[in-house]
Amino acid sequence: MRVKGIVSYKGTRYYGYQVQPHDFEISIQQEIEKALSTIFNQTMKITSAGRTDKGVHAEGQCFHFDCSDDTDVSKVRYSLNRLLPSDIYIRSLDKVSDDFHSRFSAVSKTYRYKINIGEYNPLIDDIVYSYKFKKLDVKKMEEASKIFIGEHNFMNYCSNDEDFVRTIESIKFSQDDDIVIIDIKGNGFRRYMVRMIVGTLIEIGQDRYSVEEAKSLLDTDKFNRTRFKAPAQGLYLYKIDYGGNDHD
Repeated sequence: MRVKGIVSYKGTRYYGYQVQPHDFEISIQQEIEKALSTIFNQTMKITSAGRTDKGVHAEGQCFHFDCSDDTDVSKVRYSLNRLLPSDIYIRSLDKVSDDFHSRFSAVSKTYRYKINIGEYNPLIDDIVYSYKFKKLDVKKMEEASKIFIGEHNFMNYCSNDEDFVRTIESIKFSQDDDIVIIDIKGNGFRRYMVRMIVGTLIEIGQDRYSVEEAKSLLDTDKFNRTRFKAPAQGLYLYKIDYGGNDHD
């Protein structure tokens, strides 16, 4: 039987989502697999929709694993949340069909980035990017974000060395008091891609970078990587869309 899980986590004290080569580099995946292995009394592995880097958070990361057909999924979820650290929480566990795959069945992903443009608050400094410089022109950032919509070669907006073409469906801005929220939805993202896009938008909002300069880095074979990568603590893997069909 295949089980689909949705997990939220605060990534501050972890070395990213994926299992790391050294035991002292704890990861989200490692903690979930360790708890599952305790519950099932055997080595358990999970397959996830993607990875997040050190310090990055998630509200809706997805994973799957296989187990026996007579497993009581509700009891497994209860036990997981008892065993896991308090900064990792299993939001749901559901039986799905065997052809469901947390990565390959995904239609799109939405990442969320949070920027505090108000007074510095040490209580939230590890879950938002605390912007401490001159006034940020959020309207200008929102207008500039339109250049990224559609299918583009994002070579200069990621750290990978191949397969740069991705499609961004939407970039939406909202604000909750002094917290600026940027939601970026697309069919896939390369490493650091969201943080580099947001970093460029922040520089545009500071009048340190023009829309024309940002646009010139898209759809080109000339390597000229964007200058500023927004910090990890403001980024969340917000939602993964399976097209209304989780193969259940």
